[in-house]
Order: sequence, then C-alpha cells, then structure tokens
Amino acid sequence: MTLDFTDPLMKTYAIAAVAMIVKTFAMAWITVWRMQSLHTGFRSPEDLQPTRLNPRPFPHQLDKDDRVERWRRIHQNDLENVPFFLVGGFLYVLTAPPLWLAQLALFGYVLSRLGHFWAYATARTHDTRATFWTVGQLIMLWMLGATLLAALA
Repeated sequence: MTLDFTDPLMKTYAIAAVAMIVKTFAMAWITVWRMQSLHTGFRSPEDLQPTRLNPRPFPHQLDKDDRVERWRRIHQNDLENVPFFLVGGFLYVLTAPPLWLAQLALFGYVLSRLGHFWAYATARTHDTRATFWTVGQLIMLWMLGATLLAALA
C-alpha cells in the first residue's frame, strides 16, 4: 500500500474525505447566506454595528430564526461527526482492506451523511434523521473495530 493516488484505497479515501469536507464547509456558507438574506439569526452583539454588508442593523437581527438555526444545527452536526470520519477513515485505509470493502464503508458513510443532511434540511422526522445518523455511526464503529484488530494483530 502506498500513501499516494496510485493506490486505489487512497483515492477512495480522498474522494470520501473531500466530499465530507466540502459538505461541512457548504453548511457554513449556507448558514451565512440564510442570515444575510433573512437579516436575522446573527449571534453576537457586535453584529449590530453598521458595516458595508449590514448598513442598517436592527436589534431583531439577533433573534433566533429556525430558517437560519436549521442550517446551523446541520453544520454543528457535521462538526461533531466529520472530523472523526476523517481520522477513522484514514486509519481504516491503513489496514489495507479489500478495495470493495473500503469503498462500501467510506462511500456508505458519505451517503449516510448526505441522507442525514436531506432529512434535516427537509424537516423529516427525528426517526428518519436518526436512522441516517445511526447508519453512519455503525459504519464508523465497524471501521474503527477493524482498525483496532489490525493494530493489535
């Protein structure tokens, strides 16, 4: 196994990792876009100072608004989960699993996070969102278990 893109395992990991990083970054940008377009959901008192982007601030801009908070919660959930995937997925790839299994695990995790995003963004039930989250967690636990077994062997 080589740690470069001539190795299909590293390519698989890189694709999954980049997808998760871009998704996490996108949630931050969408949150800011919602705040700016709705003129609400700002978080800090200094956000009420006049600026080029907010020339006429008003106190209600600090009010919580679910149209902003929903995206903030999605972003927070990514920040709580994606870093562990980036580390855990990389360590799993170091175990040199069969390519098909690594693709199933890594891309399965990405799909579970995209499903979680869809469920949250479209206000599906908690059970729907939790199902996608649980699938991702089970994939992570499986990869971490395989990594630990390989490290102890």
